[in-house]
Amino acid sequence: MATSNSATQPSAFNDKPYASKRIATIDILRALTMVLMIFVNDLWSLTNIPEWLEHVAPGVDGIGLADVVFPAFLFIVGLSLPYAIRARRNKGASDWELIKHILVRTIALLVMGVFLVNGETINEAATGISRHGWNTLSCLSFILIWNVHRNVTESKFYNLGRVLGVIILVVLAFIYRGGGDEELVRFTPQWWGILGLIGWAYLASSLVLVFSKDNFKFLFGAWIFFAVLSMISDAGNIPAFLTFIPDAILDGTLTGFTMGGVLTSWVFQHYRERGDDKTMTTIFLIASVVLVILSVVTRPYWGLMKLGATPAWLFLCSAFTLLAFVAVYWIADVWGKAEWFRPVKPAGTDTLLTYLIPYFAYAFVVFTGLSLPDFFLNGMVGLIKSLAFAFFCVGITFLLNKSFVRLKL
Repeated sequence: MATSNSATQPSAFNDKPYASKRIATIDILRALTMVLMIFVNDLWSLTNIPEWLEHVAPGVDGIGLADVVFPAFLFIVGLSLPYAIRARRNKGASDWELIKHILVRTIALLVMGVFLVNGETINEAATGISRHGWNTLSCLSFILIWNVHRNVTESKFYNLGRVLGVIILVVLAFIYRGGGDEELVRFTPQWWGILGLIGWAYLASSLVLVFSKDNFKFLFGAWIFFAVLSMISDAGNIPAFLTFIPDAILDGTLTGFTMGGVLTSWVFQHYRERGDDKTMTTIFLIASVVLVILSVVTRPYWGLMKLGATPAWLFLCSAFTLLAFVAVYWIADVWGKAEWFRPVKPAGTDTLLTYLIPYFAYAFVVFTGLSLPDFFLNGMVGLIKSLAFAFFCVGITFLLNKSFVRLKL
């Protein structure tokens, strides 16, 4: 998940985009996706809502709104990468320094993903802590370790807080027991969690970008490679000796999303520097049509499924995100209406913290025994409640950013 690139990419919700040569599109798209993610993740609390809003059931050929959010995030991670890499190169970073930075960020995402995914299968009795207690302590540790807010970093207790965060995570990993009472399991990576999957896709795409030296042909070839790899994987033709590679990379699909974002970013920068929005938009629209056609062509072979990470899902969701990128760009940066999106700004500039807020909110509700009347959990009223909850999380992020918490990997 994009968390820290906002410091190095064109990320401001600027009021005069062309005058400042900064763009707001990527941050806005990331913020909207984060709000949408919190919204769809809260739908479990509702009844009598349209099925198309939720995830399609495992094994079913189809797609719901919730199935397009995660790939949009991966795509946006790719959009940010060229800016982040270029900014570090401009500061004199060598390839090895870039790789070290990429590895550190990857490890951070993997750590957070693994802790949160283990919370989903925790045996509360055997571990001695509830699932919500586990999530709260894990997220609190993440904040202690990766908080870069000036009010905190200038404190003499800053390093003490980071050490405390690490100690809490180590203790949690040691006491963890998951699974059923008959077959308890220890703390394990499992499927790495959402943040972990983002971490692997980020790692693969970042290394491709570093070694490509911004060469478009190399990057385009890499996208084709991962798209084909997605087909080979779904056809069950991955050689056994390669299975040591994490599935998030080996199945090709997730990294295909991030590489699609990288390619889009490359084309975007190329034409924006020339002030040629029309040609850029035409290329993106044509690319979207081609992606939709590829989705239609490959769907009969492997279906359209998020949980199967099928090629049709890769192509269709890439097209959706690309079209959303174009729409936001014209609204925010061409027509100068970035201020329309100010209410969601914190979700675009501190996305990781916004992502963690629901874990605290759900734990608070459980620990205090608070509940809403059924009226607020039903149909359209329930949907408004979930949307309000998403904006509530953004508001909490805003307040924390203003006081003493800002996360950066």
